[in-house]
Amino acid sequence: MVGLGLVVFWILVAILAPVIAPYDPLAQDVSAMNQGPSAAHPLGTDHLGRDLLSRIAYGSRLILVLAPLAALCSVAAGTTLGLAAGYFGGWLDNVLMRFTDAVLTMPAFLILILLSTIMREIELPFFTQNNVVAIALVIGLLSWMTFARLTRAAILTLREMDYVKASISLGASHLRVIVRHVLPNMVGLLVVEATLELSYAIIEESALSFLGFGIQPPVPTWGNMLNEYQSEMWTQPAKVFFPGLMIFICVLAFNYIGDGLRDAMDPRLKH
Repeated sequence: MVGLGLVVFWILVAILAPVIAPYDPLAQDVSAMNQGPSAAHPLGTDHLGRDLLSRIAYGSRLILVLAPLAALCSVAAGTTLGLAAGYFGGWLDNVLMRFTDAVLTMPAFLILILLSTIMREIELPFFTQNNVVAIALVIGLLSWMTFARLTRAAILTLREMDYVKASISLGASHLRVIVRHVLPNMVGLLVVEATLELSYAIIEESALSFLGFGIQPPVPTWGNMLNEYQSEMWTQPAKVFFPGLMIFICVLAFNYIGDGLRDAMDPRLKH
């Protein structure tokens, strides 16, 4: 419930950013550079006179859009491969699972940097430099393996159930069996893992932006704010403390929700 409350709070912050943020996050004011917290600027200003509270509030918008998109890509890709491998078995199962194992052995973060760099250079409407969809797609395509393995493991059990065999014996198509009898019994497992995937996506986006391969300044995200202000960490620690704190709180909140859902959906803990 604590995690859910924090997530709801940040969703409200993202929606109401124009109301909460007292200034334009991109507006520069040379007369107010490097100011500490005050009534006019509750969290202070940066070296260009931009209001930190406004930049943090608007940065939450990108995070809370990008993370669900990345999780959705992971769920879609991993569940599809896991369903195919577990339901049909045989050579298809071997090929898909060996492919999954091969992807797991790769240095994910280095590939993430490479793909994000390539996609930012592609001249297409959905792959421009600061496009959230492109970065979410990159993160999602490198985190589907857990979903594939979980789905396959669940399918291996579900396909042996009597109600599934009865449905097949009555002439139901494979698609009908999967949609009507298999997927509904996996929703809880997928929801729990997708919730934890949200926190992973936030960390990955923040790391990419911190290293300069994600959302680029002056568009504010918590990750690129850490990068932009790291040289002032010892002289004005508030500039890096607050964006880092926001990342910490959001990741912790989604982890709390995932743990809570896991306990709530565990039949052994019902009583």
